[in-house]
Amino acid sequence: MSKHMKTEENGSGVDAPDEYSRDNVERYSSKRKKHATRRNVVRGIVIALVAVLVGGGTAFALWINNVQTRMNNSQVITPELQQSLASSTEDDTPATPNDPYYVLLLGTDGRPGETDYRADTIILARIDPPNKRVTLLSIPRDTMVEWKGTTMKINGVHTYDGAAGMVQIVSEKCGVQISHYAEIAFDGLSTLTDAMGGVTVDVDQHIKDTENFDDVTELQPGVQTLNGAQALFYCRCRHFPDGDYTRMRHQRTFIKAMLNQLLATDDPTKIVNLVNATADVISTDLSVTDIVTLASEMVGMDTESDIYTAYVPSEPKDVNGVAYVVADWDALDEMMKVIDAGEDPSSFDVDQYGYNADDSSAGSDATTSDSSTTTDTTASSTVATSQQSAESTVSSSTSAPKN
Repeated sequence: MSKHMKTEENGSGVDAPDEYSRDNVERYSSKRKKHATRRNVVRGIVIALVAVLVGGGTAFALWINNVQTRMNNSQVITPELQQSLASSTEDDTPATPNDPYYVLLLGTDGRPGETDYRADTIILARIDPPNKRVTLLSIPRDTMVEWKGTTMKINGVHTYDGAAGMVQIVSEKCGVQISHYAEIAFDGLSTLTDAMGGVTVDVDQHIKDTENFDDVTELQPGVQTLNGAQALFYCRCRHFPDGDYTRMRHQRTFIKAMLNQLLATDDPTKIVNLVNATADVISTDLSVTDIVTLASEMVGMDTESDIYTAYVPSEPKDVNGVAYVVADWDALDEMMKVIDAGEDPSSFDVDQYGYNADDSSAGSDATTSDSSTTTDTTASSTVATSQQSAESTVSSSTSAPKN
């Protein structure tokens, strides 16, 4: 349970809109029809998998075990990480299947065989299966924190204490217990995208960076299906006036697009290929059963309206010659109350923190489908001058790869 848990009988400290009101009856009816259709699709997939299980039980069981072993990478899913994850509520009462929970998602610059690498992307996700809703909160990787008596950027915690340390610091700063962890290397994102046959994204602006990328160095605006290399460029490039804020928005937009395609996939062969690809590039404490259950619970989710996005209220600052992102922890505390209530937190980012309404250079960039589009498009112009040093991590001995 989080420190923001609700006390009212309706389970929310924030007034929620009446989904079943007259005004929303048409939308509700449409969602129910979509839910029924996708439920039938999932039923068909389950039947197909059961047929495989019955026809070759031993082989299927061995395959599942192999997938499980690869996903539960022991170099990442350590006993220390398991201890950091919340397995029950504060009063030791086991959580019910209907309880929303938090997952820490990390994108790293690690490569196969490496044990020391940086947390390049940090997203706290609230998963709400009963309401088929997901909230994605981006945490700037350069956020200034205190960790074991040392001031550093939050991604530096990963260098010191790995996934367990990241769970602990995010849990502490956001005031919630984190139940699960998943990490993907950016090279793995490319592999997974290709395994999906590409991911269709509405690229909101012209993107170009020939200094930090060698393969794909440019994307034109518009709806297009990105292959793995293009997806990597879209999600990693931060050659913008506000640097990391637009990049975080692009990452959340890509996740939404990917979820939309995954939930619409109804080809059992393609699903098997995706599971294999996922096992090779994602490290998580979740089991295959957990993932299949979550996918079935989320069938029918409207990815346009039921995925909320935001970023930690913050702004870039130079502190003693080091380029940090300084968070407004009081504002984050208020934001987390809204997130914990299952409501849209994006209004906290409007016209403040990392956004300068007077900067016309980014006005044309705010055309993405991300719900926080108007909130994190442009930071203060000083960010551009700080990007050169933003790669550094205080007290970190790791070298900085391209971008």
